[in-house]
Amino acid sequence: MIDRRIKVRHIQCFVEIVRQKSLKRAAERLSLTQPAISKTLKELEEILGTALLIRNRAGVALTRQGEVFLHFAEMSVAALQQGLDGVEQIGSRGSITLSIGALPSVAARLMPEVVRSFRTLAPEITLRITDGPHGYLIDLLRQGRLDLVIGRLGQTDTMQGISFTQLYNEYVEFVVRPGHPLLADPDMRRLSEWPVIFPPEASAIRPLIERVLVAHGVGEIPDRIETVSGAFGRNFTAATDAVWIISAGVVAKEIADGRLVRLPFETALTVGPVGLMSRPDAQPTPAEQMFRKAVNVAVEDLSV
Repeated sequence: MIDRRIKVRHIQCFVEIVRQKSLKRAAERLSLTQPAISKTLKELEEILGTALLIRNRAGVALTRQGEVFLHFAEMSVAALQQGLDGVEQIGSRGSITLSIGALPSVAARLMPEVVRSFRTLAPEITLRITDGPHGYLIDLLRQGRLDLVIGRLGQTDTMQGISFTQLYNEYVEFVVRPGHPLLADPDMRRLSEWPVIFPPEASAIRPLIERVLVAHGVGEIPDRIETVSGAFGRNFTAATDAVWIISAGVVAKEIADGRLVRLPFETALTVGPVGLMSRPDAQPTPAEQMFRKAVNVAVEDLSV
């Protein structure tokens, strides 16, 4: 039986301290004083009879007991948030909103088809779509602020406590404008001669791209622009001599239309699975089940 002395505030404070890696920043996020949040953490540790965090100069670090407790504490906060959202939806004349995170690899190519199919299957459900890098969306998923994330599988350490259902495989493209000088002599080692649009550290494809560059003997790229913005990448690449390194799905339409051109570089090392990500503790709602069906229809229609 759960110890009745443990309150929601204990769990919320502990989770926020770990997320912020600082008692001070956690206190600011929760609109509390630092002594108050410190007292709440101490109460929780006394109830559990063990230390959950170790304070150091860098901030805080989890003990082994803290690591175990964090997993279930995050699930509890996420489940509570789902419950609050559900009550809010019922209060809003019964309207239902499904919050989806879409990585750049699917936002441009797959999501429009998914939404088209989903609106046919469930026109009464409002879709709320958030795009961004892998790490950002996975954090929102863990917090219960997203119901599902669709995109490329991340590195092992970023997928702890996340369920992944594979849909298809995708690879990375190196693309330029038509008539780019590199098309006449396509050598990856010449990348440093032009600006390169590169995925930031939080993106799932970053480690794979770095592996390809090392394999082809490409050194440091001095003129590098880091972004996951598809709108910026399309416009900047089309108007300049920049080389854009991006997931194939993001630029499939532009390549088909001839607005961008694929460089003939070997990128087999970047092939990886794209799929649906969810919290394993969350039971799929009818809205989520309909969305999954719409995703499968879109994948089949696009033959990806």
